[in-house]
This record gives sequence, C-alpha cells and structure tokens, in this order.
Amino acid sequence: MSQVGAPRGRTCSRSPRSRTLRSVASLGSAVLALAVLAGCSSGDSGDEPPAAAQDNAPAARDRVADGGTVRWAVDALPTTLNAFQADADAATARIAGAVLPALHTLDERGRPQLNPDFLESAQVVETEPKQVVLYKLNQQAVWSNGREIGAPDFVAQWRALSGRDTAYWTARNAGYERIEKIERGKNDLEVRVTFAKPYADWRALFTPLYPKEVMGTPNTFNDGARTALTATAGPFVLKTVDRKTGSVTLARNPRWWGQAAKLDSLVLTAVPRADRAAALAAGKLDLAEIDRSAAERIALAVRDARAGRNGAEAAVAHGPGAGITPAAALRSWALANGSDEEKAEEVRAAREKNQQAVAAYATQQDGLAKFVVRKSLEPAYTQLSLNGESGPLADERVRRAVARAINRQELAETVLKPLGLPARPPGSHLALAGQAAYADSSDALGDQDTKEARALLADAGWVPGGALKKPADTAGTKAGSEAAKKEAAEKAAGEKATDAEKKTAEEKKAAEAKKAADEKARAKNPDAVSDEGLYIVGDDKPGESRTSPLIGAGGPENGTNILAPAPVAAFQGAALLRQAESLDTGTGATGAQAQGRLKARPAKPVAGAYAPKGSAAPAAPAAADSAAARALGKDGKPLSLRFVLPSGPGSDSLRAVGDRIVRMLDAVGIRTEVTKVSDESFFKDHIASGDYDLALYSWPATAFPATDARPIYAKPEPASDGSLLVEQNYARVGTDRIDQLFDQAAATLDEEEARDLVRQADARIWAAAGSIPLYQRPQLVAAKPELVNAGAWGFAAPRYQDIGYKKPESANGGERNRH
Repeated sequence: MSQVGAPRGRTCSRSPRSRTLRSVASLGSAVLALAVLAGCSSGDSGDEPPAAAQDNAPAARDRVADGGTVRWAVDALPTTLNAFQADADAATARIAGAVLPALHTLDERGRPQLNPDFLESAQVVETEPKQVVLYKLNQQAVWSNGREIGAPDFVAQWRALSGRDTAYWTARNAGYERIEKIERGKNDLEVRVTFAKPYADWRALFTPLYPKEVMGTPNTFNDGARTALTATAGPFVLKTVDRKTGSVTLARNPRWWGQAAKLDSLVLTAVPRADRAAALAAGKLDLAEIDRSAAERIALAVRDARAGRNGAEAAVAHGPGAGITPAAALRSWALANGSDEEKAEEVRAAREKNQQAVAAYATQQDGLAKFVVRKSLEPAYTQLSLNGESGPLADERVRRAVARAINRQELAETVLKPLGLPARPPGSHLALAGQAAYADSSDALGDQDTKEARALLADAGWVPGGALKKPADTAGTKAGSEAAKKEAAEKAAGEKATDAEKKTAEEKKAAEAKKAADEKARAKNPDAVSDEGLYIVGDDKPGESRTSPLIGAGGPENGTNILAPAPVAAFQGAALLRQAESLDTGTGATGAQAQGRLKARPAKPVAGAYAPKGSAAPAAPAAADSAAARALGKDGKPLSLRFVLPSGPGSDSLRAVGDRIVRMLDAVGIRTEVTKVSDESFFKDHIASGDYDLALYSWPATAFPATDARPIYAKPEPASDGSLLVEQNYARVGTDRIDQLFDQAAATLDEEEARDLVRQADARIWAAAGSIPLYQRPQLVAAKPELVNAGAWGFAAPRYQDIGYKKPESANGGERNRH
C-alpha cells in the first residue's frame, strides 16, 4: 500500500500497528547519491498532515443520542476471536477493539497515544543496565468478571506470545521475545516490564490485552478463544455470535468505567462486498465499507433524489433501461407480438427479465438515496511487486527499468482523482504522509523516464532484435549442433576425422562450456557489484565486466518457506484478495509467437532474381519481422514478464491500473503476459510461492515499521532443507544492510534516531526496486446521514463508545433514539 509526493525540501531523518509478521539512480547517466543511501531524502516529511482528512461526521458526545443499534458490515464472521492467531481477520480486530483493552491507540496521524481508559501513564523509567517500562493502570480498570486488570494478565500474554512455549499456536509477534521479566510494581496498579534487549516499539505490545483466562494455557489460547471470550474489558461486551444469521452482537458493557457507549448494541453483519449495495438499499445495514461502483450508485441516487427524480426515472437515465432507445423498444414489442411464436417467446422472456432488472434497480436507487458516502485514504498502499528471485527481474537493472517506465502519478490519478481524493503517489514504503517517520525517499530510484528505462535494459543486455540472435554463450547447444552437422557430412563423404581434430573440437567444447558456467555463477552472485547488492554507476572494479547481481535470491530454487503470518499480516492476506483485482487485457507477442512468424515467412528474395509481373517489391520486410526486430531480447529470448492478478469481483480500479502498467511497459519494450487466477489461489499458490513476475497487492501502513515492516523486506535466506526463507518478503529482494538498519531502528530508544534509520532503510528499499508503491488506497464508507462519529477514520482507531445517532432537532428539545 503507497502514497504521496509534495513540496520538495531537504531532510535527513518514519511508523501502524501490526505487531505481527506481515511481507537508484539510473544507470548510464547518474550516480547513486551517497547522501540518499546515507538516509537523507528530498521531499515530504512527517510534519505535514495526512494526505486526506478523516471523514466520520464528528460530533460532541452531548449531541449524540443515547440508545439505538448500528448494523455494521464485515466481510465474514471471524474464524477466531484471538487476534494473535494466524487466521485472525478484520472482523477479529473490530471485535477486539470494542471489547478488549488497548493500551495505546492510533490518532489521526497514525501516532500511538496512551489510552487513559486503561492507563494513567506508561514510560521508560530505566535504560541501564536494562530497559524498563513502568505501566500505571487506571484503578477502575476491571474485567467483565470483576477481576482487576493487572500484572498476571501481562505475564500470561508475554508467555503465550514470546515463542518459548511451542504449545501455543500463535503467529509470530515480534517484541514479546525481547522481554526478560514482568513484575508487580509498588502496588497492584503498577506493572514493570524489563527487556533483555532495548526495544523502541514497546508501545506496540499488549494491544489488545487478553485476560489470563485466555492466555494462561495453550488449550484456552488455541481453542477456547476461537469461539468465546471468558472475560472482556471495553465499552462493549460480546453478547452473541450467530453463525446462522451471520452476525455478531456487541452490547453496551454495564461494568464499563469510562464514558458509556452511546449505542445499546453494535451488530457486525457478514455481507460480501459485491452484495453491499443491495443490502444497504434494503435497509439491512447502517454502516459499510464499499467499493467505487457502489459509491457511484449512492452518489447518483442522492443527486436524483435532490432533483426530484424517482428510482424508475433513474433506471431509465443511468440504469438497466438507459440503453433502450425508442426504436429498440418498438422493435422489441413488435417481435414479442409477432407471428414467429418461438422468437416471440424468447423476446418476451428477455423483456420480462429486463423489466425486473429495471424495477430492482429503481427500488435500490430509492433506498440508496438515504445514505451518504464518507471517504478518506486508507492506511494502506497498493504496490507493484517485482519478483527478483529468478528470471529477468533477478537483475536489479531490469527491475529499475520497470520502475522507471511507470508513471506513478498517472496511476494514482486513475484510482483516486474520480473519487475526489488527493492523488499523490507515496514516497515511502514504511510510512504514509502525516506519520512522523514519513519522508519521500523515491529519489533513490528516480521518477518516470522512458529514456532511462531503455538505457537500463540495454545495459542489462536486453536490446531490440535480441530475441532473433542466437545465444553467444550456449556452448552445449551450439557445439552439439555443429558436431551433429559435421558428423552427418563426414558420413556422407565417407571421411574420418583425425585424432588431432577430435581433440581440438573437445577442447573447444570444454572451454565454451566453462565460459557459460562462469557467467551463470556470476549472475547468481548476490554481492558481485557492491556490499549491498546494488549496481552503482562508476562502482565497477578495473578489469571487471558488469554483472547482474541477484538481490536476496540466494539459495536453491527448489522451494520456498513462508513463515507463519502475524495477526495484521493474516488480516492483510484477506485484504489482498479483497482489494487485488483481475486484469483482462491483451498481451504482447510471446517469444514462441515471434519465432512462429519467422518460420512462416518466405525466403528472402535474391538480388537479380525474376518474379512475375506485378509482384510486390522485396525491399520491405514483413510487419511481423519488423516487430520481432524491435522487440527486446537477449541471447535469443524475448523479454516478457508474467503479470499475475486475482480474478475476483470488484476489479475496476485494478483493471484500469493494470491496463496502464501494461502500456507503460510496452512503451519501453517490455512485454507482459497477464494471467488471471482465482482469489483462493492468488496469494497461496502464486504470491507466497513466488510463481509470478509482476503482481499488484497491498500492505497496511504501521506505526511501528522497525518491527512490523522488517519481515516484508528482510533478505531471504536459504533454510537447512534447501528451501528459501522469505518471511513476508514476497518480492524476494533484500540486502544485509536493510536488515541491519531495521535492527538498529528497533533497538534504539532515541525516537528521532529510529526514524532516521527507518528512512535510510526505505531509501535502500527504493534502490533495490523490489516493490514500487503506487497509491494509497481509497477508503469509502456508506453511512446513514444521521450516524455520527463513524465513517472513514483514516489512520485513527474508532472510538466505539462515541458512535451513535445525532440528536434530532425538535422544537421541545427532546431526542429520538434510532432503531
């Protein structure tokens, strides 16, 4: 997920939450600036506001009515209520946010803030010899069973998530393994947490906090918390989980010591995104995230209602009846009432079906007119991932060429401009505009430049006509072919080669084979050019030829080992499949197609040869020949990349983005083969396993990048079984230096120093060109107009107790509750 660009200034010195595993300068003209790799970057900093403000109809609590119910759409009922298990999803997180303690929550700028409902204070009180954090709990904070929240709950959660007891089936949750001990302080309201190693992101821990009744044993953690919570502590309590109706009901917590929830109940209702417009129109939902098509329908419905146009008129204007002209309607009526009974029956059935569609659309538009669309930018960005494990993209020059071919501003505008949202492509992989750690480090790679992209490809050996040239260094194939021809000639002539001739041929064959093997070995050396695996102009050693270092793709290629994802990563995996969309577009000519055209072409006319009168002049080659000559290739192979996308519903925005990416790459000579796969297969069988060259998917932003983003960009390492450990680095591109910078950022307690180290890491991630942030995702939420403190929150966590219905204006000052 990527974002922004703005006034340029010089800065040297980024952070949501996820506490779980989740995933240069151009060659030929410019040298990678040392200042960039030192962590200085030009562009935005975290001092600026978020790219888009919240849109959640804020209202003071005294303007919110008491009572009522909000029916809030979720994609599906949660498979687990334990946010620290690998299959936790967005619904799990939403329930946890309403019924469990959150010691720190995020504000509108994505910054962690102490939650006074649970903490009086939390601070680092010692740094030597060990880091110690002292939590002072709100003295009124109790679990729903009446027990005080205290040190035993902290201890139970630490032991469950530290990784020391493998009986707990938990996703990796970085940070807990750094804790050395947890103790009671001066009284029951104080908890002292001592770290074995300094940990900058300590605010990420213990949110959500589960009671010891859940975390205390592997059985209650693994199985019990999947379907029930024995104790909770939040403005709401978990009342029922009804899998028949597909709903979870949260009720106002009578033991809540903070500001009471305005609503009587909050009902999370499972409605697939494709069905949400119909559910909203039918009055089954009050609040729902929606896609662009549903947002456009609501906008049309509101506009029509204001203009006095009813649903039936709207259906004729822009619904199913919009394409029916008077002439077409007359012709349809004539056929339906004609003498050809078979045709008439067919037309009558079609007319009835269309009339039903028009009526349904009209009814829905009348219902949708009762909603508004609240919009902001989601704390997540969509990226183009470039798989650097093997193939052409193993060469970072090719990856950078792909990046330089893409106009990120155009792609951002394609998605965001029609929605009226700021369309600035992100300048960081690790923070979004508005966050303290944000800085635009994209200069480490460079802006769109077709000329530079072509120069990078040429420097890597991909040249026009290269697909037609026979490989210069395929010794085995060439020598074998020549030997076969020679043997056939010798047999035909009855001659025998002398021993000396045989020896010479064998030596030549061995020499060519060795040359090919040496070049293959050099191509697989991840650090052949620089200590970071980055090719830098002017960094060639005297007497050495330029090679194509393979960043982060070391190790055998016979398998990939994906570490278990953490809660936020698991949620994001589901979001990937929801947000990534299919792409239906044509592809460039493949190598096989080009070669087929070559084989089919007639022999080239010989000068002076005669042809029948009127024959075309032989001067110009066939169009297919010229296309093949223009196509980029290397050693007889065309440059073609496999673009894999899911084929699920709601694909309009990604389809538009994908279409443009294909055209942009085609403009520099890179052909693409677009492959659509099922949503179920997309992530598991393609992204995680590395079966792709290019792919579009999203990552959430985080307030704790040193912890949460590290697995996404960690250098892949060979495992003992020969597989490749990639954690969540599905692009399989990384360097040791990037890992070191993340480790240093996580270990310093100086916040400004940590941000500077994160920005240095981001500059190197840009330079490695394994992923290209394209745009921050839009956040569109349909809501009842009278529903306040709810909608598109952006970075911020919802404050559940404030959600409710605005008090209606009345002459006597009374108020009316909703639902």
